[in-house]
Amino acid sequence: MVGRMAKRKLTPKQRLFVAEYLKDLNATQAAVRAGYSQKTAYRIGAQLLQKTSVSEAVQKAMTARGKRTEITADRVLEQYGRMAFFDLRTLFGPDGQLKPITEWPDEAAAAVAGFEIVELTGDIPGVIKKAKLVDKRAALADIAKHLGMFTERVEVSGAESLIEAIMQGRKRAGQ
Repeated sequence: MVGRMAKRKLTPKQRLFVAEYLKDLNATQAAVRAGYSQKTAYRIGAQLLQKTSVSEAVQKAMTARGKRTEITADRVLEQYGRMAFFDLRTLFGPDGQLKPITEWPDEAAAAVAGFEIVELTGDIPGVIKKAKLVDKRAALADIAKHLGMFTERVEVSGAESLIEAIMQGRKRAGQ
């Protein structure tokens, strides 16, 4: 064809690879589950993802899944934000009492990992309410990672020092 390649259809094994890849986004395991040799699965998985027809099929399937489940990167990031920037004070009324769950803002509900109510009877009756919050630090760390805020950098000094270190290592190994 002039100026463009014909779209190639996937083989049944490649279609199975695409379906398996969507389960965990692990190309090696997807190749094994699709019936490729375990011995060469790492190489085959990488090769399949480099094929235009396979990568387009993966992208199309991921887009369809996102529409079907309504789970998008934006929505996940939004939930991380709710957890990370949650203000504990929104759980309490002006009197300092814990608000009923039905009055919590969405951000508060997203940030609470568990809730427990214990009714005390006997000599001192009362109610104990406990709310366990999600790990704000972990949510912030995941957001920062997504934004590329804390990339680790490794500095390498001149090539001569590396060559010298290798030569010295060889000398010591020979002794």
